[in-house]
Parts: sequence; structure tokens; C-alpha cells
Amino acid sequence: MKAAVLYEPNKPLVIEDVGVRKPKSREVLIRTSCAGLCHSDLHFMEGLYPHPLPAVLGHESAGIVEEVGPDVTYVRKGDHVITCLSVFCGVCEQCTSGRPAICTGADVKLPPGISDRMVWSKPGKVHQFLNLSSFAEQMLVHENAIVKVREDMPLDRAALIGCGIITGTGAVFNTAGVKPGETMVVIGAGGIGMAAINGGAIAGAGRIIAVDTNPQKLALALELGATDVVNARDGDPVAQVLELTKGQVHHTFEAVGAKQTAEQAFQMLGPGGVATIIGMIPFGTKIELHGFDFLRGEKKIQGSSMGSNRFRTDMPRLIDHYLRGKLHLDKWISARIKLSEINEGFAAMKSGKVLRSVIQFDA
Repeated sequence: MKAAVLYEPNKPLVIEDVGVRKPKSREVLIRTSCAGLCHSDLHFMEGLYPHPLPAVLGHESAGIVEEVGPDVTYVRKGDHVITCLSVFCGVCEQCTSGRPAICTGADVKLPPGISDRMVWSKPGKVHQFLNLSSFAEQMLVHENAIVKVREDMPLDRAALIGCGIITGTGAVFNTAGVKPGETMVVIGAGGIGMAAINGGAIAGAGRIIAVDTNPQKLALALELGATDVVNARDGDPVAQVLELTKGQVHHTFEAVGAKQTAEQAFQMLGPGGVATIIGMIPFGTKIELHGFDFLRGEKKIQGSSMGSNRFRTDMPRLIDHYLRGKLHLDKWISARIKLSEINEGFAAMKSGKVLRSVIQFDA
């Protein structure tokens, strides 16, 4: 099969012939239909996060089951599925406490460099990425890394739910628990930020303020549910938000992944407010906050891993929201590309010209 391989940071992905072994116990072989280009992949491509190389990247995907290994009971050949990097064991303390997104079961959530699922004819090992590796025509995954979905759901839009959508909407629904009427601010109108904005509208937030520097993205944010927009190029975004809200912000969501915007998310909060960090702040970066602010007004800051998802419950519900016209996935897809065009797709992402490019493997 063809797969896009990262050999070293800051170098183009290379299309190579890569194989997968036969499914073992509880493993599922999937024919990849569509895979989204996610900014998280770019972090690894640029060396901001470590991972053993060479590796086949990609983690936001949907496809059709081709073969199942022994002991698989959840799916069968022909089922349509979405993948999720939040593979869960179901028995660790986190899973049994209702937090499968932060599962610690090492038997299913294999650490980087451990998996032997991918093979090739070259010397050395080609590594699986986040237990998925979606930038390939086939994926071999644990059955607890997938959710079965209804067949009338288009797979290109279903793929987006696998990471960007579940991360943004889940941060609103699950991590922060935004209530109807509350005011929320989303810093960064990229794919995950847009999902948080749309999620806020579904949750009934009274005011949703989008912060970005790209006028086109701010215009799209209004279409997805934002009530106000702030262009950070027009001045201090913290001051702009505080003026708009009179200091009454219940929730902020940082969807950029930077020190400055994480600090701004906390500074925008009103009394009792909660800042939720969604973006992938570069590995090793520290943020600085004034300690007294935790006492003055009881402000809080927290992280959100993949939207604190329970993906086998959450993803089918998101599909229902899409099919009912509440989750506007059609607006996310800026381009549909071939696997051979993947480097051009990431270049377009870095330029800010697209919200999401989706690889269509049958194109």
C-alpha cells in the first residue's frame, strides 16, 4: 500500500510502499477512505513534539473494515468506522471512572516506538503514529480505537470528527461544561477553534467571541455561531474582550497552542471563570500566570485532552448533530486532495489559506 512517511523533521513527507501485518487478537484492518490534515500532525512534522522516526503520520480518519482478528466482537467486515487516537482499555482507573480519553492501559495504548503493526522492505522499522497512522491506504488498529457509524454519514465529513471536531466540541461539552446563556471566548479560529465555536452554539452559549488575526476565518466564525469577533491585529485582544464583556467571561478556550495565547485566555476571564487549554503548546514550553489571580475571583485553568471524549458515545451524537443541520461540517472542508498532494496540503495549512484539507484515498 502507499503511505506518507516522515523521515526527519522539517522535511517533506515521502510516499512509500508500506505494509501491515495480519490482524492479531482484537485488531481490525481498515481500508482508509478519508484522512484530514490536522495541525497536530504539523507539530510532529516540525519537530515541536518528539516521536520515533521514520513514521507514517495521520490520525483523523474514517474508513471501512476489511478484516478482523480473533476475539473482535465490536465490528465486522464492511462496517463504516471513525478512528480515534483515544484508544481505551476499559479496565484502568481512568476508564472505569468515566475518563477513557486519558486511559493508562499500556496494552492497548502502545507508547511510541512499540507497535510492530507496520512493515516494509527497507532496513529498520517504520513506526505507527498514535496507534493509527492514517496517511496510508490501510490501517491496523485495536478495536477500541474505532467507533462504528451509520452508513449514510459521508466518510469525508466523518473523518473530521475523529480529531478536530471531537476535540473542540468536547472541550465545550465535556471539559468545560458550558451552560446555556454563558459567555465564552475562543482564541484561534482554526479547525479546533471553529469546532469549539460551533459547539458553543449547540450548547446554547449566550455569547461566543472568536479571536483571531485572519479576517476570512473570523467571517467564517460568525457563520458557525460566533456572536462577536475580535481581530488581534487591532490591538490587545485581552483589552478588547474585557471591553466587550465588561469583564464577565465564564469560559475561554485556547486553540492556538502558544504561550502568549494561553496566558491571554486566563487574563480574559471574569470572576469564577475557567480557561481551557486545547491547543498543543510546544513541548517543554512553560506559561506564566500571576498567582494572586487564582485567589482574586477564583479563576481556574485546565487542560483538555481530545475533548475529554467518550468517543463511542460522543461521535455518533456529533453525526446526529450534523445530519440535523446543527454541526456545520461542510464548512470545514476547504480542499479534497490525493495522498500524493499531501505536502501541498500542509503548505496550504501553514499559509492559513485552508481550514481543513481532506485526503480522499479513492480519488
